[in-house]
Amino acid sequence: MQAAGTSPKQRAIRYLVRQAHHPRGVVGWANGWMFALRPSNRQRNIWAVSLLDVQPTDRVLEIGFGPGVAIAEFAGRATRGHVFGIDHSQAMVRHAARRNAAAIRAHRVHLTQASVEQLPGFGDPLDAILAVNSVGFWPDPVERLHELRRLLRPTGRIALVSQPRCPGATRDTTARAAQELQDMLTQAGFTHLRVETLELDPPVACVLATNPADVTS
Repeated sequence: MQAAGTSPKQRAIRYLVRQAHHPRGVVGWANGWMFALRPSNRQRNIWAVSLLDVQPTDRVLEIGFGPGVAIAEFAGRATRGHVFGIDHSQAMVRHAARRNAAAIRAHRVHLTQASVEQLPGFGDPLDAILAVNSVGFWPDPVERLHELRRLLRPTGRIALVSQPRCPGATRDTTARAAQELQDMLTQAGFTHLRVETLELDPPVACVLATNPADVTS
C-alpha cells in the first residue's frame, strides 16, 4: 500500500515543481527553452529591465536569470558596463550562456552557478539588481536583501518582480505579493519604494527601491 502523498500523480507534480525551482538535465533544458519562448515571460523580463533605467556604463546583477532573456536585455543597454548573473541551476547557466555567447566572449556578461545565500564577488559596487519571481525561494529573504544592499553603490537601484503562478491567481494575489516585497525591502533598509504593474494574466508587480545615500550598514 502506498503511503499518503506518494501517488504517481503527486510524485509527478512534485517533480515538476522541483524542476521549475531548480531545473536539471534534459527536462531543465526543455523548461528553459519553454520559458524563453513564452511571450509573457519575455515581455515581463524586458519590461522589468526597462524600469531600472540602465545606463551604458552600469554594473548590473540578475539573481535567478533562467534562460537569460533579461541578461541579454541588460547587455544591450550596459554596452560599456558589466552584466553579472547568478543562478543555482547549471542547466539555466548553460542555456543563458548560449543566448549571450557574444557578450560573454567580449567579457561584458559574466554568468555563475551560485545561490543568493553564497554570492560570489563582483568587484566594484553595483548600480542595479534584478530578481524576477525568485525572492519567494530565498532563505531569510530580508537578510539576503540586506546583503544585496551592501553590494549596491549609494542610490543604486533594485527591482523585485512577482507574477504569481499559483492556481487561481488574480490581481489581488499580485497586490498581496507586491506588499510583501515592499515590507521586506523596507526591513532591509531600502528607501524610495514604488510599485509598477504590467497588465498580464495574472498582472505582474515590480517593486523598485533605492539604496539610501546616507546609510552604509
